[in-house]
Amino acid sequence: MDIFNIYLPVAGIEFNVLLLILIGFCVGVLGGFFGVGGGWIVTPALNIFGFHMAYAIGTDLSNIFGQSIGAVKKHHKMGNIDWKLGFISIIASVVGLELGSQVILILEKAGDVGSIVRWCYLFLMFGLSILMFYDYFKLNPKKRGKNKNKSSNEQSEPIRAKNTIAERLHKINLPPMISFPASGIKSVSLWIVLFIFLITGFLSGFLGVGGGFIRMPALVYLIGVPTVIAVGTDLMSVLFSGAYGCFTYGIKGRVELIAAFFMLIGASIGAQIGATAVKYIKGYGIRLLFAIMIVCAGFSIALEQAYKITNLQVLSTIAGIVLMGTAVSMTLIIIFSLVSEFKKERKLRL
Repeated sequence: MDIFNIYLPVAGIEFNVLLLILIGFCVGVLGGFFGVGGGWIVTPALNIFGFHMAYAIGTDLSNIFGQSIGAVKKHHKMGNIDWKLGFISIIASVVGLELGSQVILILEKAGDVGSIVRWCYLFLMFGLSILMFYDYFKLNPKKRGKNKNKSSNEQSEPIRAKNTIAERLHKINLPPMISFPASGIKSVSLWIVLFIFLITGFLSGFLGVGGGFIRMPALVYLIGVPTVIAVGTDLMSVLFSGAYGCFTYGIKGRVELIAAFFMLIGASIGAQIGATAVKYIKGYGIRLLFAIMIVCAGFSIALEQAYKITNLQVLSTIAGIVLMGTAVSMTLIIIFSLVSEFKKERKLRL
């Protein structure tokens, strides 16, 4: 497979072109489906396969920007974007992203930034997965029981049983108050919304992600946005934060454009497939698959961190296999579900 290896001058390493395209395709499908940039897969994957963490982050952000363009266009056609909420998110996200990128550069000069970033990944991923598994197994049965006779189109309605935090935040009267009709939100403080996006923007710059794997759950659980609308709106925010992240890391010389180009070849196709699948898979199904994906990615990062501590090469190899195996498996599950649901819909029409 050496014939497919190319030299990446910015990162200063050789990398397999087919692996870059495969990573891009999987991330495109997963990003379009979950409403995230996929940085929580790409950044660890590039780091595990040889990229220094700072270059992995910068290259990933450029890929996030490119792949999100097609996915946002697709979700816009399906009416899954709250543009008002999305534009407000951009302001705070860009400020937070710049703060996060500055912290990374400071840590890069001070020492092992990769280890710090991986520990942060682990904390966030396992914390989010616990929350989402709890939501699915404890609250979803009640939802199904109450709505078993309702059509699948109503899956985008907010689940009040799980929205206690969101409802409490909505009750905080801190002017100016703002409404988001497209998301079914009558009133919430603008400052609360800006603060949430400031934090996700910071994580975007610090972890090298579009902020989506944090922002999508935040939209659902903290702001109270329906799952399908959260996916589309999150992708819009990911598009702009990814664009700015690509720019700020680019001028700092931390973006490998050749690698990003090959990843975009796969991502441009995958994003369309993932965005289309949202139409056929229910909101709780999206959340369950999202939680499983986060756990598997977190396990892979834990193995890589163990390798850095013990210097056992086998752990790094297993980490790469787990990460790519999970991404490929989840991609195949989404594609299979899309094809299966599409066939069922076709039969009903006939």
